Amino acid sequence: MGTRISDRISAIAESATLAVDAKAKALQAAGRPVIGFGAGEPDFPTPDYIVQAAVAAARQPRYHRYTPVAGLPELRAAVAAKTVRDSGYPVEASGVLITNGGKQAVYNAFATLLDPGDEVLLVAPYWTTYPEAIRLAGGVPVPVLTDETTGYLATVEQLDAARTERTKVLLFVSPSNPSGAVYPPEQVEAIGSWAAEQGLWVVTDEIYEHLVYGEHRHVSIATAAPALGDRVVVLNGVAKTYAMTGWRVGWLIGAPDVVRAATNLQSHATSNVSNVAQAAALAAVSGDLSAVADMRTAFDRRRRTIVEMLSAIDGVVCPSPGGAFYAYPQVKGLLGRSLRGRTAASSAELAGLILDEAEVAVVPGEAFGTPGYLRLSYALGDADLAEGIGRIQKLVADS
Repeated sequence: MGTRISDRISAIAESATLAVDAKAKALQAAGRPVIGFGAGEPDFPTPDYIVQAAVAAARQPRYHRYTPVAGLPELRAAVAAKTVRDSGYPVEASGVLITNGGKQAVYNAFATLLDPGDEVLLVAPYWTTYPEAIRLAGGVPVPVLTDETTGYLATVEQLDAARTERTKVLLFVSPSNPSGAVYPPEQVEAIGSWAAEQGLWVVTDEIYEHLVYGEHRHVSIATAAPALGDRVVVLNGVAKTYAMTGWRVGWLIGAPDVVRAATNLQSHATSNVSNVAQAAALAAVSGDLSAVADMRTAFDRRRRTIVEMLSAIDGVVCPSPGGAFYAYPQVKGLLGRSLRGRTAASSAELAGLILDEAEVAVVPGEAFGTPGYLRLSYALGDADLAEGIGRIQKLVADS
């Protein structure tokens, strides 16, 4: 009775990536030349044919009304077709739930699968939202630590060592945010087969499926490990592939009972996703992938640039990411060193020092479960990328 905010909500950590992005934008608005590497957001505009589909939808009275909670039937069918096309995983339209962005798909999945005390294996470094969504659903996140020496990839042996009788779900993410790690096909199959043998559910987040580089390729664990059967839930959305972060359209794919339960939850939380945004998403997933091909070319160029420039800094170790649009350098060699008369004891302090002294915004590894690292998104212009990393280089070189 003495507290205004519930313990459950008070325990939620603020999204570190959004907080860094907000601070960078506030400083920019105040006239400071801050370069932000915080937000995981493509710097490209949404392709025009998608925008035009939304404009046309806004003029149609049928989109001015409530529509089915699970999504427009035509969009659910298009997502099912797109999933078969892109990953070879057979899906019926009835197995698709359209959500308000990928984050709602994440929460819906865990709220549907978890009972209090159920454990979820969570490979670290992990996206900041995952552990919070698990806890909100009553679950217990169990981090499985990886580092740069293995390319941030977890092994079956590590996962098995972390499993207990309370383990119910494995969260599998490839390509990964924040590390950009992409699991090779044989490792995807091995992990999926192990999860099936243990009777675990697998929740797989495939939002970065089309952003892979060089010899790397995305393989869906749902396809690679058919032994999982219907104990797999696929999360995805249009945000990264089509530069549609602000449109807020994601989806959850699962067995009929899972989708029905998640739909019931969503019916009391938000009801249907904005119809105009759904019409835009329909145009996106029904079209070809030429837009993402152009973005991928730019991201690949920036990927190589940021890895080269970060690796040139004394005290920084930066593996080359195979996917997504993040670099995740290990910066323990910068901790305890004097940088323009200041010393950082942690990567969180280092991120603050870099913002103050170099006017560059980065996200510390503490936000992703692995202190001693920084995450930098290279989804920003080439000139800003070079200028921003150049400022960090100068900060270290001058000290």
